Amino acid sequence: MNRFAKLAVAASIATYVLIVVGGLVRATDSGLGCPDWPACFGRWVPPSELHAWIEHSHRLVAALAVGPLVAAVGLITLFSARRRDRPLLAAALVTGVLVILQALLGGQVVIQQLRAELVTAHLAMALTVLALTIVIADRATSGALPPASAGLPGGLVAVTGIAVFAQMLLGSWVSGTGAGLAFPDFPLMDGVLIPSTVADGAIVQLAHRVLAVAVALLVLWTAGRVRRAAVTPRTRRLAGLAVVLVLAQIALGAANVWSRLSALFVVPHLAVGAALWATVLLLYLAMRRSAAPEASTELLVEGPTSPRASVGQTLRAYLALTKPRIIELLLVTTVPTMVLAQRGIPSFWLMAAVVLGGSLAAGGANTINMYIDRDIDDLMRRTRHRPLPRHAVMPQRALAFGIVLSILSFVWLTVTVNLLSALLAASAIGFYVFVYTLWLKRSTPQNIVIGGAAGCVPVLVAWAAVTGTVQVPALVLFAIVFYWTPPHFWALALRYRGDYEAASVPMLPVVRGEAETARQIVVYTILLVVVSLLLFPAARMGLIYLAAALILGVAFVWYALRVQRDTTDGRAAIRLFRFSISYLTLLFAAVAADSLLRLAPG
Repeated sequence: MNRFAKLAVAASIATYVLIVVGGLVRATDSGLGCPDWPACFGRWVPPSELHAWIEHSHRLVAALAVGPLVAAVGLITLFSARRRDRPLLAAALVTGVLVILQALLGGQVVIQQLRAELVTAHLAMALTVLALTIVIADRATSGALPPASAGLPGGLVAVTGIAVFAQMLLGSWVSGTGAGLAFPDFPLMDGVLIPSTVADGAIVQLAHRVLAVAVALLVLWTAGRVRRAAVTPRTRRLAGLAVVLVLAQIALGAANVWSRLSALFVVPHLAVGAALWATVLLLYLAMRRSAAPEASTELLVEGPTSPRASVGQTLRAYLALTKPRIIELLLVTTVPTMVLAQRGIPSFWLMAAVVLGGSLAAGGANTINMYIDRDIDDLMRRTRHRPLPRHAVMPQRALAFGIVLSILSFVWLTVTVNLLSALLAASAIGFYVFVYTLWLKRSTPQNIVIGGAAGCVPVLVAWAAVTGTVQVPALVLFAIVFYWTPPHFWALALRYRGDYEAASVPMLPVVRGEAETARQIVVYTILLVVVSLLLFPAARMGLIYLAAALILGVAFVWYALRVQRDTTDGRAAIRLFRFSISYLTLLFAAVAADSLLRLAPG
C-alpha cells in the first residue's frame, strides 16, 4: 500500500471514529452540551462540564482529524499526476465538499435543536464520506475497478449495502424522534409478535425492526452466494465478517431495548452498524477485483461514455431505464387517490411532492429490474431495444442509478411528505426487486399475481400522504389495482408468448397454455369489477363513480370474453391490453370527479 492510500485509509478511520463519537454524543444526550456553534458557550475551550466536553470531542475529531486528512487527500490528488485519474479526482473533490457541508450541517443540527431530519442527514453524509474514502484507498492501491463479472453476485452485494445504509438512517430517525422505546419489549412488540395497531410514534420503530430482519436475511443470502462463487479468500472472510457483524447488531439492538437505551449498548450498536456498512462496501470492491479479466469483456462495448454518444442520447438512455410509460400508469392512480382522501383538491405542493417521490421510487425499482433482467431482455424481441441489451448504458452504472433514485425517493418523501409514505414507497421497491424480480418472475406462473402487489402501493402512498394513515378506502383501491394487474399483463403475455418461452420465463401462457390464460383473464376481470364496486360503499362514492365502474367493468369483461373466444387472435389480446390501460385511467378519473362533484344516490 502506497503512502497516498495509507492517507486515505487514515481518513476512513478518522471518519469512522467521528461516527462513533457522534453516537456517544446522542447516547448521552450531549447533543446540546454546547448550545452554540462553532464556539461552545461563546468560547473555544468549553467549560468543565461533562456533556459540553463530549460534544466538543465530536467537533475536535472533525476539525483536527477528518477535515485535515480529507483535505490532504484532495490536495494531493489535485496537484499531482493522480489528477489524470478522473474518477479518483472526482471522488476526492466530492469528499472534500461533503466534509465542508457536513461541518455546516452539524452547526445547523445544534442551532435547530437536534431536528430529527437534520440529524439523519448528518449521519448519511458521514457514512457517504466513509464510503468515499474507502473507495479512494482501494483505487489508489489497486487501480481502476475491472468490469463486473456476470457470474459473481456483485449486484446482490450492492443491494445489501444499500439496505444497510437505509437501516442506519432509519435507526438515526428512531433516535431523533425519540422512538427507541416505542415498543419496550424485544423481540415482541407490546407483548405480541405483530401488533394489530401501531401508534404514529411507533411506526418508525416497527419499520426499523422489519428492515433489520430484511438486512439480516440479505447479509446471510449474500454470504451464502459469495461462498458458493469462485472468489478469493478475502471475499470469503469479508462475507463471514458481515454475518458476524449483522448478528452482533441484532443482539445490540435487543440490548438497547432491555437496558432502556443505555449508552453502553447504544454506542456499540452504531459502531457495529457503521462497521457493517464499511465491510459490505469492501466486499463489493473485493468481488469486483476477484473477477477474471475475461469474464465480462462484453461489457466493454462502446456505451454512452463514448465520444460518439451525445449528451441527449445518454439522457434518453437513462430515462428509458426508468420505464417512463409504467411510471405514468402508476401515477394515474396517485392524484385521484389524493383527491378522494382529501375530499377535495390537496395543496399543489403536496401533490407535486408525492408525484415526484413516486416517480423516483418507481424509476429506481424499474431500473434495478432492468439491471437484473438484462439477460432475458436480450433474448426477447420486445425488449431487445432497451438500454442494457443494446449497450447504451453499462450494467453497473444502471444499478448505481437505480439505487440512487431509490434512496432519493425515500429521503424526498420523508422530508417533504411523511415517513409513512416514504416507508410504503420503499416497501414497494423492495417487493418489486426482491420478491417479484429476483424470486417469483423466473420460478412460478403466479409471478405477476403476487408480484403485481408492488404496483398497487402508490395508492397507499397517496392516501398516507394526505391522511397520515392507511384506511379502508385505500385498501379497496389497492385491491382494484391488484386484480387489474393479471388480466392487463397476461394479455400482453399472450401476444408475446414466444418471447417468454425463448427466455425460459414461466409466464402463465407458457406454462398453462393460452386457453387457461384466457380463462384466468376472465376470472380476474370479473373479480376486478366486483372489487371496484366495493369502493362505492367503502368510500361513500356517488353516482358518477358507480356509473363509471359499471360501464367500464362491462366493457372490460366484453374484451376479456373476446380473448377467450379466440386465443389465437393476437389482436384481441392487444386490444384488451390497451383497453385495460384506458380502464384504469378512466376509473380513477371517475374517483377524482366523484370526489369533487358529489352526486349522492337518491
